[in-house]
Amino acid sequence: MSLSHIALSSGRSIELTELRMSSTYGGMLEGYPCKAVNEMKVRSLQRQAERASASTPVHLVPPFREYPDGTAGAFGPVEVLPSVTCIGAFRSTAVAPELDPVLHRSALTVIWFQTGLDVPSGEDADLVLRSLRWEELAQDYEL
Repeated sequence: MSLSHIALSSGRSIELTELRMSSTYGGMLEGYPCKAVNEMKVRSLQRQAERASASTPVHLVPPFREYPDGTAGAFGPVEVLPSVTCIGAFRSTAVAPELDPVLHRSALTVIWFQTGLDVPSGEDADLVLRSLRWEELAQDYEL
């Protein structure tokens, strides 16, 4: 059973089968959001997703970065990512047309950032998710 279905811009339908959401800066005890902190956060998310889905490719949607003020601290200017971090497992029909559609599917794990807690769904899903190049990024597997 899927959590939701997303209609990609290409016309392909993908289903979200697992979703992990967390606060982007949850647990940050010291410092402030800056480029170095954000790069560490993104690398950590990629490693986490790769460990959790070792047999599935992982794709990072580059996050939007906001620079709320012109002042810079010891680590450079404040750089803020959207408040919610998401790691989602997606499935769809096989990419390779020669594969048996009864026995094969395709999969992709996606990391993205968003501002709210909404589960992406249908044609209302964020354009960054709807624009995924599934045929290039996903991997076929046998059931």
